[in-house]
Amino acid sequence: MASLKEVKGRIASVNNTRKITSAMKMVASAKLHKAQAAIENMLPYERRLNHILTNFLSAGTEVESPFIVKREVKRVAVVVFASNTSLCGGFNANVIRHLTVILDEYKSPGMENVLVFPVGRKVAEGVKKLGFKIEGDFQHMADKPSYQEAADLATDLMNRFLHHDIDKVELLYNHFRSTAVQILTRETYLPIDLTKEETGEKSGREPDYIIEPSSEEVMRELLPKVLRMKMFTVLLDSNAAEHAARTMAMQIATDNANELLQDLTVMYNKSRQQAITNELLDIVGGSMA
Repeated sequence: MASLKEVKGRIASVNNTRKITSAMKMVASAKLHKAQAAIENMLPYERRLNHILTNFLSAGTEVESPFIVKREVKRVAVVVFASNTSLCGGFNANVIRHLTVILDEYKSPGMENVLVFPVGRKVAEGVKKLGFKIEGDFQHMADKPSYQEAADLATDLMNRFLHHDIDKVELLYNHFRSTAVQILTRETYLPIDLTKEETGEKSGREPDYIIEPSSEEVMRELLPKVLRMKMFTVLLDSNAAEHAARTMAMQIATDNANELLQDLTVMYNKSRQQAITNELLDIVGGSMA
């Protein structure tokens, strides 16, 4: 059995660790409330834009846009969202593990034809270890989501797609469902799949739009706006999922520290009791001698 000094030192160490994890949990929880409010405020706007797009399609409007053109995939871009820091459970590890699967799918044309846009330092480090070149530094976006930065990234991807520099864009991120549940999500960003919009829920009446100046002009303005908003929404979604994962990880660490403290306290009391018993036996044995 460990000595009293060793057990006491372990109790002090675990107690200090518990204070740290408890404080980090409180900080992550405060950030989560802010991030959750941001994504909840943004989702209705993004859904309304998608609803407008759906209504245009259900009204029989012919959509012609370079963003919906599917072509042979010779060069692909993957935008992957993670965090800059660790201590958030399997949040980053799950993203990197699934990213490895995606990169293996597109390795056949050559590694130089797979462009990775990592949002977050952890995933950027993981991409470098896999031997792929990263396209730009987006660490600031992971900590402080900004619409302008997300829109700039979306615009860059759209321009590359229009100029045939890339043929497909995919997104990989954690979707925030609740504090305890984050769903790893893979989506095709470009080209836009309008068939999914057409199969959405329809109301009992068909929309009848009077479009000015023309449907082509409206869609030319609407589609890039939808794509920019989608990028910002995914960024907010991933940010909320990160804080939720860190809150849960620190809560679990704090609970484990509490359980370990109870076990160590029992061990300390047993060791102390045994030491006192041994001293009493020595005293009684000495007096009898």
